[in-house]
Amino acid sequence: MLSIIGFAVIASVATLLILGRVSPIVGLTLIPLLGAFAAGFTPAEITGFFESGLGSVMDVAVMLVFAILFFGVLNDAHLFNPLINFMLRVSRGNIVGVCVGTVLLAAMCHLDGSGATTFLICLPALLPLYKRLEMSPYLLMLLASTSIGIMNMLPWGGPVGRAAAVIGLDPVELWHGLIPVQIIGLVLLVGMASVLGVRERRRIAKRRAGHQMAGVGAGGNGSVDGAAEGSVEGATGEPASSSADGATEDSAPALHERPHRPLANYLLMLATVAVLVSGVLPSGLVFMVALSLALMINCPSVSAQMERVRKHSPNALGTGGIILAAGSFLGILEESGMLDALAGNMVSFLPDVLVTHLHLFIGFLGMPLELVLSTDAYYFALLPLVDNIAAGQGVESTTVAYSMIIGNIIGTYISPFNASVWLAVGLAGVDLGKHIRYSFMWMWGFTLALFAASVGIGVIAL
Repeated sequence: MLSIIGFAVIASVATLLILGRVSPIVGLTLIPLLGAFAAGFTPAEITGFFESGLGSVMDVAVMLVFAILFFGVLNDAHLFNPLINFMLRVSRGNIVGVCVGTVLLAAMCHLDGSGATTFLICLPALLPLYKRLEMSPYLLMLLASTSIGIMNMLPWGGPVGRAAAVIGLDPVELWHGLIPVQIIGLVLLVGMASVLGVRERRRIAKRRAGHQMAGVGAGGNGSVDGAAEGSVEGATGEPASSSADGATEDSAPALHERPHRPLANYLLMLATVAVLVSGVLPSGLVFMVALSLALMINCPSVSAQMERVRKHSPNALGTGGIILAAGSFLGILEESGMLDALAGNMVSFLPDVLVTHLHLFIGFLGMPLELVLSTDAYYFALLPLVDNIAAGQGVESTTVAYSMIIGNIIGTYISPFNASVWLAVGLAGVDLGKHIRYSFMWMWGFTLALFAASVGIGVIAL
């Protein structure tokens, strides 16, 4: 009964979010609550589930609220314009070059293994560039998420550590077999980014041609800035002053009071990232301090500081609310035992013909499973069951682990169960359902190609 209710809750939430029928807060709050009552849990038990789930995401919620405010202030100070200009000069406004640069930048930023940190660094820096070139923010999400997924095979990234704990192996030792997979994955991703860049360039050219025809039809001269390559005003030189949302210089009085201190801002950002990577302080506290310093550096008056906070508060508080609702959702499903029951029954219902190659079958479906199982449920509930069944067929535990890691890990950053995905959605200003629809088939196809390559080089034994 728990597995049936758990599946109904997860399927309902995922479907409604993908179709855009409910807001994330509504879906993540009400549907699991109804499921818990349907399963017969008392209000006192549900309270415990809620508190446990809330505690698991509280640090993330605090971090992202202050992180969004912090990067909002830095964006208002045009901190990322030099990076944008550099990429524009290197790519010369070339859409394909920007796409390839996106995956390489995301890969470098994810060396610390933190998806949230990578999104916090990459998205605020790249989103203005994408908007300036009229590129889709969903393409940015697709490329960054896939790149982060490849780098998430690092032993400190999370999934490898979970899998190693289940099969009783050292995470670094397990990672050694994944190093060639990561290299192949990055090469394949550069190729996919190039293909997607060509497609995006054609889309932009087609849209501009449509605008030009509309202008001619309306009696105008039909001129459209830029060409199919994505060149825009200032693309190879210094751009017009713009903020993170691609708008021109904000006319709010507070910004006119802001001093121009780029060196101090760069040092502050580098120090913030360094402290985050070192882990000497909680990430929420790091961003609280960083925001306070950023306000002092860029907004000398109290009124200017409050103006900056008010400007970015809607996005910060809205995303923070979604994270807290996701905590309630995860707490009810995990603490009630619904996820564990669902993982167990998924294996028990499989036909006998699939049991012999169960690890390959689960790896093949690893990407879709990320939409119905949390990372913890996948590795701590499903992996032990698959490993036990595969062991009876003479399959080594490392092969099972590699199959499930490679088949699933790219989908980590498309899953509604991942708090950093909600952070990324908030930073990029996109809808999760549309992100899933836009990215899912590309990410699954990429996963299957990487899976086949892993079989070819012997990392995954048949």
